[in-house]
Amino acid sequence: MDYFTVEDLSISFGGVKAVKGVDFAVEKNTIFSIIGPNGSGKTTIFNMISGIYKPDRGKVLFAGKNIAGYRPDRVARMGIARTFQNIELFSNATVASNLLLGRHIYMKTGVFAGAFMWGKKSAVAKEEIHNTEIIEGIIDFLDLHMVRDQLVSNLPYGKRKLVELGRALALEPKILLLDEPSAGMNTEEKEDLRIWIKDIQEDYKATILLIEHDMNMVMGISDHIVVMNQGDKIVEGKPQEVQKHPEVIKAYLGEVRDNAQAAKH
Repeated sequence: MDYFTVEDLSISFGGVKAVKGVDFAVEKNTIFSIIGPNGSGKTTIFNMISGIYKPDRGKVLFAGKNIAGYRPDRVARMGIARTFQNIELFSNATVASNLLLGRHIYMKTGVFAGAFMWGKKSAVAKEEIHNTEIIEGIIDFLDLHMVRDQLVSNLPYGKRKLVELGRALALEPKILLLDEPSAGMNTEEKEDLRIWIKDIQEDYKATILLIEHDMNMVMGISDHIVVMNQGDKIVEGKPQEVQKHPEVIKAYLGEVRDNAQAAKH
């Protein structure tokens, strides 16, 4: 049964059509990947889903509503969280504080007020205790104990990516959008991430939309895949169907050829 649906989603920038009438449907508690060469429209789709961009045309249907054009904070309140291709963290705050910021939509006292009221006997004590429990659970889940009190700016890149993932989990999302989560990670970190994404699907009962260039990861954990090229959806199906499709091979060979030519100049 479809849980989340995109219909005829389209957007242009300066007359250039970045996404052209894209449709897809996502089943609950699955891992749904969107792949394609650089510039194919993948992150633009995420930006329209999360409210950063308002589509020119089309619908984003979730929980019985068309949320296309909702502000990002309203999308977050619907239970949709995301990570970014370029890390979006507060580098001069600790890991624990960054995770707490992921609770902002639930905090009646305000993010920073709440941060300094942990442990105090007040009207918001129950709220703070619950937020602390959520954050501690994420620290346990992602094995961040050793860095919990360190500034994000002092962490290696792979750890920063995990903190951003943890901050998204702090929202307790129904749908989690992961934009290139393994970018910049080494082989061991990627393998750990692959396990964590599957655990998020199973333990957190989240539906995951994944943009990822690591095809071993995509093919290994995805339930369903959409392939984009130059703003169009060109192929959709199970991993074993997609990886052998001639249009997919053509699109990726084209990217490899273009990158090779660029490297010569």
